Amino acid sequence: MAHKASGSSNVSLLPLIALGSVPLIMVLGNSMLIPILPTMQNQLHISKFQASLMITLFSVPAGIIIPLAGFLSDRYGRKIVIIPALLLYAIGGLVAGFAAMFLSKPFLMIMIGRVLQGLGAAGTAPIAMALAGDIFQGGARSKALGLIEASNGLGKVLSPVLGVLIAMIIWYAAFFAFPALCVPAALAIWFFIKEPKQTKEPQKVKEYLHSLRTIFRREWKWLLTSYLAGASALFILFGVLFYLSQILEDRYQIDGLLKGGILAIPLLAMSTVSYITGIKIKKQKKLMKTLIIIGMLLIGTPLALASFIKNTYLLLFLLFVTGIGTGLVLPCLNMLITSAVSREERGIVTSLYGSVRFLGVAVGPPVFTWLMELSRMLMFLSVASLAALSAVLSMFLIRVSSPPPLSPLTPGSPYFEFMRRIAAKKKSRA
Repeated sequence: MAHKASGSSNVSLLPLIALGSVPLIMVLGNSMLIPILPTMQNQLHISKFQASLMITLFSVPAGIIIPLAGFLSDRYGRKIVIIPALLLYAIGGLVAGFAAMFLSKPFLMIMIGRVLQGLGAAGTAPIAMALAGDIFQGGARSKALGLIEASNGLGKVLSPVLGVLIAMIIWYAAFFAFPALCVPAALAIWFFIKEPKQTKEPQKVKEYLHSLRTIFRREWKWLLTSYLAGASALFILFGVLFYLSQILEDRYQIDGLLKGGILAIPLLAMSTVSYITGIKIKKQKKLMKTLIIIGMLLIGTPLALASFIKNTYLLLFLLFVTGIGTGLVLPCLNMLITSAVSREERGIVTSLYGSVRFLGVAVGPPVFTWLMELSRMLMFLSVASLAALSAVLSMFLIRVSSPPPLSPLTPGSPYFEFMRRIAAKKKSRA
């Protein structure tokens, strides 16, 4: 096996490549299709709103199913969730690709394929991050998670160009790229990852829901604010990319590799800043909160200015600044959410965070389509206001101090949960 047993303090190459391939593939699920949505719209004779459903019907199922995938991975193991999820992702690509190839009216079957892909995506990146946390410890864990996040960022940067290149073969070729990537990734996870054995009895559904209620009763203000900030940042990012893809083709007749390269500009800014931010923040919670507020303002302010500016080059610069803001926000939220709760609670909280991020991506393109039809100025000012609201709420509600220790008799405390389980075992024996 390519790495040591549970809790390895070394970062081994093959397991890391296997884990890194999973978020890379998840990112391609949406980002690779964005630059070719106008082409799909023309080929399928569908509206802009219907084209935006290519993104929405991937992201909504993923967002809904992620908490279930997190629960199943806690109960039955990470690999047993990730591998079937990757294969389902591949099957969805085949359904969409063959529908486009053989059916005269393939839109409905393509949407079914996208739903299958979204269901598969729910068991990919969030579970891979949890698996990395299981098999690495200490400095190796932070390094592994950082490299996996870099893989995610690399996928965001490359995907618009990759989507355009693949579409040069034929417009629906991108659907067949997914199984070509998913199957090798599933094999790599199977052969190169040795998953640690569970040392605790897995939570039952009732216990899982009880833990969820306890966490949100105690932490709901800052958690919901963090969720809103993460969902808003990705909603705005993917909505803006969808808008930019449409105007480049409709207004400026920019297509092909040039359009893919232009779409990669804000994504490159986001990925680069994300990587640097992840290295610098370490455990400095006050710095994280400050960067979240600054990042949301950097997202919102350029978009407010964009409502009054029609110069294409200046608009691209403003979107570049928005990408920088997104790169400041996301790593800080990731670190705050994963480090502010105990290990037993982390799976639940991060799964829900993954859900709202996916849902933010899902609603971006259709909402931007609707706002574009109403008013360009209204579109930019609305999303700028959302970013400003997230910044204000983050300033007042995100907590950076450690939570006070729970009383032993408080629901959710280790002692309370221990005694509750003992009582439940005695009751079952009786």
